[in-house]
Amino acid sequence: MRAPGTGSLLMTVVTRFAPSPTGMLHLGGVRTALFSWLYARRSGGRFILRVEDTDRERSTDEAVRVILDGMAWLGLGADEGPYFQSQRFERYREVIGEMLKGGSAYHCYCTKEELDAQREQQIARKEKPRYTGVCRERTEPRAGVSPVVRFRNPLTGAVVVQDLVHGPVTFQNTELDDLIIARSDGTPTYNFCVVVDDRDMGVTHVIRGDDHLNNTPRQMNMLEALGATPPAYAHVPMILGPDGAKLSKRHGAVSVLQYQEEGFLPDALLNYLVRLGWSHGDQEIFTREEMIAAFDIHDVNKAASAFNPEKLLWLNQQHMVRAAPASLVPHLRAQLQRVGVDSADQALLEGVILAQRERAKTMKEMAQNSRFFFTEDIEVDPKAAAKHLTGDALALLAKARERLGTLTAWESPAIHAALNDLATQLGMGLGKIAQPLRVAVTGTAASPPIDATLALLGRGRTLARIDAALARA
Repeated sequence: MRAPGTGSLLMTVVTRFAPSPTGMLHLGGVRTALFSWLYARRSGGRFILRVEDTDRERSTDEAVRVILDGMAWLGLGADEGPYFQSQRFERYREVIGEMLKGGSAYHCYCTKEELDAQREQQIARKEKPRYTGVCRERTEPRAGVSPVVRFRNPLTGAVVVQDLVHGPVTFQNTELDDLIIARSDGTPTYNFCVVVDDRDMGVTHVIRGDDHLNNTPRQMNMLEALGATPPAYAHVPMILGPDGAKLSKRHGAVSVLQYQEEGFLPDALLNYLVRLGWSHGDQEIFTREEMIAAFDIHDVNKAASAFNPEKLLWLNQQHMVRAAPASLVPHLRAQLQRVGVDSADQALLEGVILAQRERAKTMKEMAQNSRFFFTEDIEVDPKAAAKHLTGDALALLAKARERLGTLTAWESPAIHAALNDLATQLGMGLGKIAQPLRVAVTGTAASPPIDATLALLGRGRTLARIDAALARA
């Protein structure tokens, strides 16, 4: 795999997805995970899942569950992990001890009040608020104060982030203050834990949102202080709402599992997300294998991308139409269970998928439209019945019942031929006969083609529902 800035094959690629469980896993996080997973897969490398839960007050078990369940549903399997930072505190304390001993970190005894006063004075002088380094050379403890530990950031020079998306980004060390790496109670901070984890886990490529770019120079300085080579960094632009504003719940920044509940296919969601900021010619629809073969983080755009829910729906239907019906059965069953029905009849489930997949944009919509296939009793829409199960239409239904009752082979071609012959005999279009039949057997005025619908329902249920409709008239 090409190392940043070279054309040589030097390393085994190791990427990581490191979400914080202080909020739900949403589309922005999933896209970061996808890019990291794809880059590792294409490179023959390793992909690590790491849960950054050092903020114990804000981290929740529910958010952890959504991360793990969401990654499993998406099929973004990790080669290592999940690792939890909360289980690595002993390791962080060990490294902090080494840094204190080696001089790359120091105890800071400044109180909150003193730091606030420093900040106010800097603002009054129109200076950038930053820690002044007053404790950098302190050698004696301060009575009654539990110190924090700060990283001794270099005072001169610059840090150049050779970003794989944005290109080189330069930060002056004079603009970077001495970061707190352990709080006064001894707990390590986020930026420090990230550095230790990336070093210990051999991460070669960090792919994350560009809101982390400002953290990167401090992390690079800490890695170098620890004698480690910083990984290559790629900071991916954020996803915006359709209106150009930051993506919010009203746009689609919801838990990824809500997309599962709404009947989206994981491959369709990943296909949609990979195209937000990345392209491969004019290709819009990708299988998972095609994404792996084509993706390169170096080709990600610098500009932010806008979320388009209609495009996602279109892609979802495209994946439904192209997928092997058997692969959609688990998704359909999950949605059917949500509307109170179920079936283990594989042939029926696959048949319903074939009949309905071009008539629905999500598996949820398919299940809602297909409930009548999986129940003994149906509710008939009163408006549809008033229009299609009265007068002449009812007489046509009776004739259709008589003709269907004589069929020996209950298959779609035979059903179509019988109904078509009846329509020809009566001198009318097939639709005149199909609509009362459709309302009688499905309860609504919309369904797949009538021959396919009756074939899937089966002879017994079809004739029973027609008889029930005739009896109600």
